[in-house]
Amino acid sequence: MVYLGIDVGGTGIKVGVVNWEGCILAQGETPTLVGRPYADIVRDMGMCALRVLAEGSFTVDDVASIGVGVPGVANQETGTVVFCTNLAWHNVPLRDELQKYIDKPVYIDNDATVAGYAESICGVSKGCHSSVFLTLGTGVGGGIVIDGRPWSGFHGIGSEIGHIPMDIDGELCTCGNRGCLERYCSATAIIRMGRKAALDNPTSALYAACGGEVERITAKMVLDCAKAGDSAADGVFGNYVKYMCLALDTIIAFLDPEMIILGGGVSRAGSFLLDAIRAELPQYLLFKALPFSRIEIAQLGADAGMIGAAMLGRQPTKEA
Repeated sequence: MVYLGIDVGGTGIKVGVVNWEGCILAQGETPTLVGRPYADIVRDMGMCALRVLAEGSFTVDDVASIGVGVPGVANQETGTVVFCTNLAWHNVPLRDELQKYIDKPVYIDNDATVAGYAESICGVSKGCHSSVFLTLGTGVGGGIVIDGRPWSGFHGIGSEIGHIPMDIDGELCTCGNRGCLERYCSATAIIRMGRKAALDNPTSALYAACGGEVERITAKMVLDCAKAGDSAADGVFGNYVKYMCLALDTIIAFLDPEMIILGGGVSRAGSFLLDAIRAELPQYLLFKALPFSRIEIAQLGADAGMIGAAMLGRQPTKEA
């Protein structure tokens, strides 16, 4: 038997046929085209899945279950996407709609949660008792895995790490609150701090890299300039590492996972970021003489969503 994994994004929907070990056997993609009725988007999702099955020489009879990762919150009991800002979905009956095209059990969870689950099955945290996965992109997503199973909390919002308050009355967040963690630990945060640093330092390499047009600054540009030794960019990087260490300390103090994995666009900075975090993190920890969570970079990249979604059907769970 194989498992279908569907990773729903604001731009594209990725579909993978995955085996028990988490290996992708066939895959495909279709544009999301946000703004259409949800029934049209789910239809394209189902048709893409059928096409990928056929191209991989599989049939619906080969499929054990379907897993879907969405950038939002789902009700596991009803198969409904309760809230998904990127798609403007509210109370969408995703399971019922998808089963019109492929009548198999359907499991749904948050996209960062399933990515973290994938890492625990066949990625960097394989074999770990517990792990927390952080996606460092436009925002900050979180995925928690405990004893081999994803944990989304009693109400499905247990891994919304990006919206933990970090600075009372701090930066306004897209959620409407202020001071959320993702306003300081995301790629967006690096860009915001980078633009200010460039304006404040017009002779810096960062200012030169954007040609004086600070709206062109990207997180990668800031990190590359910091790596090259530019003092303005290095100041931004130093602040970012401090915020990340405070965020990691919060996770460690609350959950004490065996491993914390950094994924998303910012994690592509690799050892430059990882070494800085590993060096600074210990000073923030409460129990400085005790072992603490290993910090690692994710391994599965863009495939993690498909793999983790597919594997939702592998875990013991209630009937879908």
